[in-house]
Amino acid sequence: MSLSLHTIGPNKGATKKRKRVGRGNSSGHGTYSGRGQKGQKSRSGVTGLKRLGMKKQLLQIPKARGFKSKKPKSQVVSLAQINSNFKDGAVIAPKSLLAKKLIGTIELPIKILGGGELRIKDIKFEGVKISESVKEQLGIITAKVR
Repeated sequence: MSLSLHTIGPNKGATKKRKRVGRGNSSGHGTYSGRGQKGQKSRSGVTGLKRLGMKKQLLQIPKARGFKSKKPKSQVVSLAQINSNFKDGAVIAPKSLLAKKLIGTIELPIKILGGGELRIKDIKFEGVKISESVKEQLGIITAKVR
């Protein structure tokens, strides 16, 4: 016998035929089909969980509520932190904020929030988001589109 795709099969005893229930008395699993006589467990439509007493346990476990956004949260830097770490004419970019250890990583977005007043002059922001209150302090005019 040659080895071909159509001759390959599982080893002897590796597979087992499934139990076919309710196919006549000669099959050995006829009449009551292995369910015994009468009672809730013999009826159709009763889940195994109800039979095993697991339904109560499943109902006790709280469902996971809400949802988690896939957008990364911005790293927050306040104006008070900028006042204490930068001088006049500074360029505030992700690398300079990382060098001063005001943020943890450059990969996540960064947002400047208005916590206090900006005391530094001639400051430039590059590669960061800026809140509306900071834009007002800087004198940046933004037209709101509706």
